[in-house]
Amino acid sequence: MSNLDTRPAPSLCGGTGRTGPVRDLQPGKQVPLGESTVVRRLLPNLGRRMVGAWCFVDHYGPDDIVDQPGMQVPPHPHMGLQTVSWLHAGEVLHRDSVGSLRTIRPRELGLMTSGGAIAHSEESPSGHGPLLHGAQLWVALPGEHRHTAAHFEHHTDLPRVTGGNGGLTATVILGELDGAASPGTTYSPLVGADLTLAATTDTRLPLDPDFEYAALTISGETEVDGVRLAPGALLYLGCGRTDLPLRAHSDSSLLLLGGVPFEEQIVMWWNFVGRSHEEIAEARTDWMDTTRFGTVHGYAGPRLPAPDLPPVVLKPRGRER
Repeated sequence: MSNLDTRPAPSLCGGTGRTGPVRDLQPGKQVPLGESTVVRRLLPNLGRRMVGAWCFVDHYGPDDIVDQPGMQVPPHPHMGLQTVSWLHAGEVLHRDSVGSLRTIRPRELGLMTSGGAIAHSEESPSGHGPLLHGAQLWVALPGEHRHTAAHFEHHTDLPRVTGGNGGLTATVILGELDGAASPGTTYSPLVGADLTLAATTDTRLPLDPDFEYAALTISGETEVDGVRLAPGALLYLGCGRTDLPLRAHSDSSLLLLGGVPFEEQIVMWWNFVGRSHEEIAEARTDWMDTTRFGTVHGYAGPRLPAPDLPPVVLKPRGRER
């Protein structure tokens, strides 16, 4: 998925340091995505730029797309990151410039590693279902891996962790949780998990105290460490936790994101993660003027032009506390 903002603001991220356990509630921002989809952007936001290496989170739906085109994101570039596609309802057809063509369905992992350059499109296929509901997430690649070869992975069988006398099921999307490891390739210590809780479940989920964490509710309402979390907000939880109290007031689902705090400082603009203004500017020029990002074949429409760079020099700076 692309950041379709025609005037995207630069995000100066990373170098976050560590913070003890906190309960910092971050509201989402409504952002239009194409002609028919509105998303809730949870990362980056003014109060929190990253959670571990997780640097971008959009939550969308559930949207009624009967007689609607659904998701229609034209070919666009990525650099320096991984995209994670995660669905609760609907289907997304993924095409990319390394030749991948896959339909991603609910609870399947679509994982694209951009390396130095890749392009892709995402669309609801013809004959799609009536609902579209899911999340798109990005993971920043650390410096030593940000020029790795671009590739796409599609994993349909993901490990699960259970608890709460059967009231909790956690699907491990990426990384490792309570000894269960996703088959998706990672380049820094992190975790992404989809937690499903039955109504009245009251349990604790084991965590890694070296990770910082955040949670966002996908559906229903969950109490996370005593904070009621409805869809459309992100709760930043900090580091130093060995477990996480969870209580479900109704059948609900939430995403848990975590990872070792990302110490490198990065610049994120549009669909690029880089280390300097010059690197971002070069990527924009290459998308518009060269074949560096390759060609996405089969999408019925033009590719997405890059917005203008902001009239400032993009520089990594500062630390979140």
